[in-house]
Amino acid sequence: MDEWFTVEAIDKDTFAISEYKHWEETHCYLICGTEKAVLIDTGLGIGNIKTVVDSLTPLPVMTVTTHIHWDHIGGHKYFENIAVHEAEKDWLSARFPIPLQVVKRNLMCKPCDFPEDFILDDYRIFKGIPQQVLHDEDCLDLGNRKLMVIHTPGHSPGHCCFYEQDKKYLFSGDLIYEGCLDAFYPSTDPQLFWRSVRKIQNLSINRILPGHHQLSIPIDIIGRIENGFSKLSDEGKLKQGNGVFDFEDFQIHI
Repeated sequence: MDEWFTVEAIDKDTFAISEYKHWEETHCYLICGTEKAVLIDTGLGIGNIKTVVDSLTPLPVMTVTTHIHWDHIGGHKYFENIAVHEAEKDWLSARFPIPLQVVKRNLMCKPCDFPEDFILDDYRIFKGIPQQVLHDEDCLDLGNRKLMVIHTPGHSPGHCCFYEQDKKYLFSGDLIYEGCLDAFYPSTDPQLFWRSVRKIQNLSINRILPGHHQLSIPIDIIGRIENGFSKLSDEGKLKQGNGVFDFEDFQIHI
C-alpha cells in the first residue's frame, strides 16, 4: 500500500483515506455498497490513491467530487468514472480557475514529507471530461447504501456535500471542518457559504466527515460556524477582503 496515505475505518464499509504528511491534511472517503463503491474526492495527486482503493474493495468505483479544487481532484487521473456538479464541469474539462504556478506554490508553501519519487516539475492539475454530472438532491445508489447530493455553493460554485440518511453521515468537503474556512477567492461567495451552512442544519447528522484536518469533529460545530457567519453579517463584515476571523476551533477567511 502507498505509504503516503493513511487509511482509517469509519465502519466496516466506509474508509477515510488521508494525506496527513501534507499540511493540507486532506481526507477522501471510500463508501462501499453491495454493487458498487463511491470515492469522494481523490486528494492532492501526490501518491497513487487507486492502489489504496483497490486494496480495500473489488467493486467498481465511481469518483464523485465535492468541488474542483486542486487538492480534491489530484488523483482523478487514476479513475475512469468521474462525476462533478454541473456548475463546475467546465472547470474540470476546460478552464481550471487557478494557475498551475499558484497551485505549485500552495502545494509547497509548508515543509512536507513528500515521497522520494515526487517531482514537482511533473505535477499537473487534472483535466478531463466528467462521465456524470451531478445535481442537487441526486441519489447515488450503491446497492444497500444511498448517498444524496447536496449542492452547497460558497467555497466554490459547484461545491457539494454528500449525505447518507441511513447512517446519518455528512461528507462535508470544505464546507465544514476544524480549520480555516475559505471564502476569499474570486470564485467564492461568503453569503452563499453562509446559506449552505444553514441548509445542512436541517439534516439529522450523527457524524461529520470533513475534507481536511481533524477527522473526528463535534456535530455542534455546524451551529457554531453558522453563528460565526451570522455575527460577521450583523457586523457588516461578511464581504470579501475583510480578512480572517477566529472562532477558536475554526476561522472564517473572507
